[in-house]
Amino acid sequence: MGIFEAFRAIGYISDGVPFAVQRSGVETLVTVSVGKAWQRFNCSKLLLVFVGPQLEKSIRALACYEGFTFAASGKNVVVFDRAHQIAVWKAHSSKIKYLLEFGHFILSSDTEGHVCVWDTGILSTKGDGKPIAELHFGRGVTCLMHPQTYLDKVLFGFEDGRLQLWNIKSRKMVHEFKGWNSPVLTCVSSPALDVVGIGCGDGKIHVHNIRYDETIATFTHTTRGGVTALSFRTDGHAFLAAGGSSGAISIWDLEKKKLQTVINDAHDSEVASLHFLANEPVLMSNSKDNSLKMWIFDSLDGDARLLRYRSGHSAPPTCIRYYGDGRCILSGGQDRAFRLFSTIQDQQSRELSQGNVTKRAKRLKLKEEEIKLAPIVAFDAAEIRERDWCNVVTCHLDDCSAYTWRLQNFVIGEHVLKPCPEKPSPVKICSISACGNFVTLGTASGHIERFNLQSGLHRGSYRDGTLADQSAHRGAVHGLASDATNACLFSAGYDKFIKVWNFKSLQLKASISPGSPIIKMTYHRGNGLAAVSSDDHVIRLYDMVAVRLVRVFSGHTDRITDFTFSEDGKWLLSSAMDATVRVWDVVAAKQLDAMRVNAAITALSLSPGMDMLATCHVNHKGIYLWGNRYMYSAGDIELGSGNAVKDVALPSSTGSRPEEDGDSNPEKVSRDNIELPGLEEKSELPSTAQITPELVTLSLLPKNQWQGLVHLDTVKVRNKPIAAPKKPERAPFFLPTLPSLSGVPAFAAPDQDSQKTKSVRLQSLSTGADTPSQFIQLVHDFARGGECLELLEHMKSLTSSSLDAEIRFLQIVDEDAPEEQIQDIGSLIDFLIKATSLNRDFDFVQAVMLLVLRIHGESILTYSQLRHKAETLRQVQSSTWKRLDELLQKNRCIVSFLSNSAY
Repeated sequence: MGIFEAFRAIGYISDGVPFAVQRSGVETLVTVSVGKAWQRFNCSKLLLVFVGPQLEKSIRALACYEGFTFAASGKNVVVFDRAHQIAVWKAHSSKIKYLLEFGHFILSSDTEGHVCVWDTGILSTKGDGKPIAELHFGRGVTCLMHPQTYLDKVLFGFEDGRLQLWNIKSRKMVHEFKGWNSPVLTCVSSPALDVVGIGCGDGKIHVHNIRYDETIATFTHTTRGGVTALSFRTDGHAFLAAGGSSGAISIWDLEKKKLQTVINDAHDSEVASLHFLANEPVLMSNSKDNSLKMWIFDSLDGDARLLRYRSGHSAPPTCIRYYGDGRCILSGGQDRAFRLFSTIQDQQSRELSQGNVTKRAKRLKLKEEEIKLAPIVAFDAAEIRERDWCNVVTCHLDDCSAYTWRLQNFVIGEHVLKPCPEKPSPVKICSISACGNFVTLGTASGHIERFNLQSGLHRGSYRDGTLADQSAHRGAVHGLASDATNACLFSAGYDKFIKVWNFKSLQLKASISPGSPIIKMTYHRGNGLAAVSSDDHVIRLYDMVAVRLVRVFSGHTDRITDFTFSEDGKWLLSSAMDATVRVWDVVAAKQLDAMRVNAAITALSLSPGMDMLATCHVNHKGIYLWGNRYMYSAGDIELGSGNAVKDVALPSSTGSRPEEDGDSNPEKVSRDNIELPGLEEKSELPSTAQITPELVTLSLLPKNQWQGLVHLDTVKVRNKPIAAPKKPERAPFFLPTLPSLSGVPAFAAPDQDSQKTKSVRLQSLSTGADTPSQFIQLVHDFARGGECLELLEHMKSLTSSSLDAEIRFLQIVDEDAPEEQIQDIGSLIDFLIKATSLNRDFDFVQAVMLLVLRIHGESILTYSQLRHKAETLRQVQSSTWKRLDELLQKNRCIVSFLSNSAY
């Protein structure tokens, strides 16, 4: 495996598959599809509950029944119990398009009109997964619906506009409705008996009584296109919600038979499904625009407002960058949105506000998309000024202005930067200085202008006196950067030149040409190197202090889209339209690794800690995260040689590797075969084998287990109750007296026999008359020449309080202590000498040593034989720590020397 491995994808909320809603106790859950996986949200706060495993094929339909989830993937129906795959139903010869749940039956319909009926009762037994009934229509079924109170009846809609009511149990058609000569796209049941809502491809909505085959009302959708989703309100108001292919949602008053309100631009794409929550004025919707929204009808005029939502990019992102400490990613996409994604908690991801877009669009009678800024082509951010003023600047497609953003408030800033107002041209690139006070803008006409971010005022222009138009470059400026001290500004243009400017005096200092038009440049302030890419698919590194070429990296076969330096400046990562990501070693001047994915990369960003790589791809709406295996498991990394490229799969939303995805064989993952760890066998303690005896190995125990030994007295004092529990004056009369397993009433006082047993047990513990514990027995075995590791492993298996009690059991409480007790303490010190010399479990042994000396310190000082052994322990401990400290000092010096060395 290479340096980077797939971790997970973020930014995916929902695709164009209708969601499935289910009740779990008092909570309502919604399951949505995200490509080849599914995820579940709760409707109270739209928090992500869990994510299902990755499937082989994309999901085309979803259904839920009790604790089971059914996903139509390709030609199969995959069944999940929570997030565990338990069965795969195979009976279709073409792709499944629809799923319907009614009662304990699941109906599946494919593109050829083959309908299968499945019984969910076989999931609790070892069923063969065969359908209990099959129907063949020979034509495309466009919708399925179960009318309420119609036992074993299902209503089918077809492309020719007809509807048929079938009895699933008898497999006979009950009645055929003539229809309305338009494809039936959706059909839902209403709270009123025998009444259903039908949406057609011609934009008509029919409220039909299927008992008498009569149309009660007909409405026409407010926008062009077919009706793709319907839902009836169930809280006592006779409202019908209809969603269409344009993204608008219309609300119809069924009593007055007129339009109540319209939610324009509810979604940027076709509405996939609608659902009114039971007995609530809340409507839920999803769409292909990667969003899930909830609308509430709480105004007096009946209008709806957005209650809560989860959304990602509705079009592929084109610019990404890690922000801050690596927990957030800034992203700009083709959907005209500027977003902040959290890599830790998905609910913290959000879109930055561009002002009152909705109100302005309604006032100007335009779509929200037309009001938003153009897609972002470049941006820069300065974390140092987040709390002071606007700290993000964006450049937009064919826009002659650059816009500032206040990331602390997640809103667009008050300053609009307009370079060269007398000769406006689109802004191509921007760069914020290291101090965060200034931003320089490069335009398509070759001009470079400097602005103050705090005031938004123009602070100078960089001009090349040799050019007739007094611009900085003859062509478009494609790269800008400033050094760490604001001494120099570096620019790269399509005119084949890289130029060095005096940042303050605005004068040209030097220039160099790579020989071909430059399309992108990035600069690392730590090592002073600038990387530029040209039309010849080659990356060149320049030392901007000496203004000379120092490295040339070639290997990409198509246009280079993005590249970035690592935080320490030793790696350069690049991406191109050839769908490869390459890692270059700047010091060794060679390629370290290369991987190829199945979609071209448009942008990439490496986290400040170098632990995560983020990429975005053509025709993909999410951001994909890759883990740096150098940071986690560097032992089996295989580095490529020359131009060797490894093919890898994109990360999934589940965060699992491709080889760890759910197995399609139900026998391997059935509920009867699931083995839960820790139920039958005790889990083994973590251990690390010694590579060589000279190396010090840690115990790999949880930190609180060995630290608890050191601070156990402090913990006991902190947890000590402030006051003794008080006995109630009188028990309430209504508390029953329940018998316990021992036959003694639960509220009865302990009898004399139990008190006597307790006193005898305490006496045996104090005199040592009881049977020796396993710890004491192992101490005796070690004194007779037993294994040291056996006693050490037993001590590691005990809790902090148990180990403390075992060691205190050996404590000498009387001056006339028996010789056996003194020998036990001596054996314990001999064990510490042996364990320290083995260099194993170093942290745990040190904690035990401190505990033994703290408890038996007075006894060691009293008896001479114990003092001699303690002196031997001190010498072994000193020599071991001295050698370890020398190794640590050498490593510190080497790391310090290498980190400060110049390349």
